[in-house]
Amino acid sequence: MTPVEIAQGDGPVILGLPHTGTFVPEDMRARLNHRGRELADTDWHVDRLYDGLLEGATTVRATFHRYVIDANRDPSGASLYPGQNTTGLVPLIDFDGQAIWDVPPGADEIAERAQTFHAPYHAALRAEIARVRAKHGVAILYDCHSIRSLIPFLFDGTLPDFNIGTNNGATCAPAIENAVAAICANADGYTSVSNGRFRGGWTTRHYGQPDQGVHAIQMELAQSTYLSAEAAPWSYDPEAAARLRTHLAAILTTLADLAPTLRGTS
Repeated sequence: MTPVEIAQGDGPVILGLPHTGTFVPEDMRARLNHRGRELADTDWHVDRLYDGLLEGATTVRATFHRYVIDANRDPSGASLYPGQNTTGLVPLIDFDGQAIWDVPPGADEIAERAQTFHAPYHAALRAEIARVRAKHGVAILYDCHSIRSLIPFLFDGTLPDFNIGTNNGATCAPAIENAVAAICANADGYTSVSNGRFRGGWTTRHYGQPDQGVHAIQMELAQSTYLSAEAAPWSYDPEAAARLRTHLAAILTTLADLAPTLRGTS
């Protein structure tokens, strides 16, 4: 099993896909409990949702499941949201706060998983960022995510459809956040927020260095926008997805068009 899949494009935009993978090694799967084996916290079909939306985009996709190790968490184990409910580098609970392991991994195993899965994904992402920045003078990392719109353990109420994360503006030029926010705000029938419950994961915060020519933004989509239901079997709704893809394509195209204007800016 290759922990990361890379599709190189010649444009300035990189799509990160840390949570669409469903691979779990058999020895690990055997130690998950019945809840864990459902893999309910997958970013279901997000790779399909973005497929073909931007010609020339590069994609970097983790093939392993986030229960193996979460590619969007700090490898040190530090929390992204101190004081709030969340899941860790190797989750011990699911998004509903329920245990997912019959036999949880220990510290040595977590360190091994970090080397086997987490490190190769980020090595690939770093390499693609460097390649794209060398070619264009700038790289824009767009981190693709989705989540159920109702998860009381993680947040109150119903999540907006578009959740833009830039760590309160620190990870990208204002022009990027403003452009994405405007497209989402004007998308008829959808709701949006910037830096609400999801301000960008470790990937966005770690790589987003506008003064170095690397701009990062996270998009957390409510799964209700493109799934038939936010429950197993997590079926893709082609009609709903087609409506959503129109707006996602507009976002990605706008980012690509902005890239030349960002050279030498912070």
